[in-house]
Amino acid sequence: MDDDTAPDDPGRNDPGVEDPGAGVVVAPKPAPQKEEDRPPIPKYNVVLWDSDDHTYEYVEKMMKDLFGYSDQQCLKLAETVDKHGRAIVITTTKEHAELKRDQVHAFGTDLYIKNCKGSMKATIEEVS
Repeated sequence: MDDDTAPDDPGRNDPGVEDPGAGVVVAPKPAPQKEEDRPPIPKYNVVLWDSDDHTYEYVEKMMKDLFGYSDQQCLKLAETVDKHGRAIVITTTKEHAELKRDQVHAFGTDLYIKNCKGSMKATIEEVS
């Protein structure tokens, strides 16, 4: 047995067997970015606009169904939109805000109002 051939290393000096460690280059992992290195993700408000064609009950049901808010939160939002003409119902990422706006638009008519013309209006606005 050769001095440089170990008994548990068959083919070490066999020219047909490549050295398994030869030519392997391991690149170092890049350092993770710190929070302050990343640009902040812009936030967007979903704004619900007042409408005379919708009742408090409608607004409360919509807020509960679409956003999962408590009865108390739903009532407060209904009062805010009625008193101020608008209410911010959620602040989130742009994609999520667009989804929530579209869900408000698709919620349907207020069954408590005989001549209701459709869903309430919602818009999104970037938080400055």
